Amino acid sequence: MNPGPRRAAAIFQATLELLAEHGYERLTVEGVAERAGVNKTTIYRWWPSKAALLGAALTCGAPLDLTAPDTGTLQGDLTELVRSLVRLLTLPPASDIAVAALGAAAGNPELAGHTRGFFADRLARELPVFERAAARGELSPDADPMLLMDLLAGAVWARAVFRGLPIEDDFPEHAVSTVLHGIARRR
Repeated sequence: MNPGPRRAAAIFQATLELLAEHGYERLTVEGVAERAGVNKTTIYRWWPSKAALLGAALTCGAPLDLTAPDTGTLQGDLTELVRSLVRLLTLPPASDIAVAALGAAAGNPELAGHTRGFFADRLARELPVFERAAARGELSPDADPMLLMDLLAGAVWARAVFRGLPIEDDFPEHAVSTVLHGIARRR
């Protein structure tokens, strides 16, 4: 049993809004309860800690939601996934949420465990892209989807968050092409 979909959605929304506004250190269960219009005991009944609450909000909250694209090609699907990641990391409030949560996870083992759950959920949502590509013969059945997504996501994180550089419109296509086809000169 859970707090119900509407109540959970309000709690997750409040959690992510407050995280974006104040960062993880100043995020409190009391503040989330007040903004969501629930008692803090309701929150603690379902999530034993602030880290557990944030982990659930990251996975189930609307701002970071992901639907795997189906363009009909691996290159097209990966390009759309990279585009969605670019939006996630460059447009508020999602960018503020992602950077605050994942930055805080680096120094908090409990939160790091919950963010690993977020990434496991994200990869599970991306897997159909790779399964369809393998079925079409575009991808070796022994390809490592996690490695491919790590390469692509890492490129977006490095450019947008760590380097603080703008991401050009053609970046998703170029990144996907580089990962799928390499950079060696073609003969």
